[in-house]
Amino acid sequence: MKVSEEERGEWAVLRVSGEMDLVTSPAVRQHVHDAVADGRRSLVLDLSEVLFCDSSGVGVLIASRRLMRSCAGQLRLILPAQGAEDGSHVNRVLAALGVRRLFDCYPDLSTATQETAAGPLSA
Repeated sequence: MKVSEEERGEWAVLRVSGEMDLVTSPAVRQHVHDAVADGRRSLVLDLSEVLFCDSSGVGVLIASRRLMRSCAGQLRLILPAQGAEDGSHVNRVLAALGVRRLFDCYPDLSTATQETAAGPLSA
C-alpha cells in the first residue's frame, strides 16, 4: 500500500493505492491523524486505486469520519464507479455493509475539492 499527500486549496488530499487491510490500514489512520495534527480540517481520501479493503480498512474510514467531525472538519471520499480494476472495491464494500451513506463520496478529485461541491454521490 502507498499513501501520497498533496494540497488542493484548503483541502489536504491523501491518495491511497493498494490494499487496506489489517497490516496496512494503520498507515492510513496515521496519515489522517497527522493531517489533523497539522491543523487540516478539510480532508479528501482518494480511494480510487484501492484494490482491496477489509473490515479494518472500513474501521479506519469510520474512525477518520468520527475524528474529522469531532474537530468540526470535513471528510470526503473519492470512490469512482470505475476505478481500481473494474470499479471501486471500497465503494462496493461500504455499500454491502450499509455504511456508504455515512460518507460524502465524489467521483473525482476536482469535484471533491470544489468549494461548493455539487453534492455527494447518492448511495
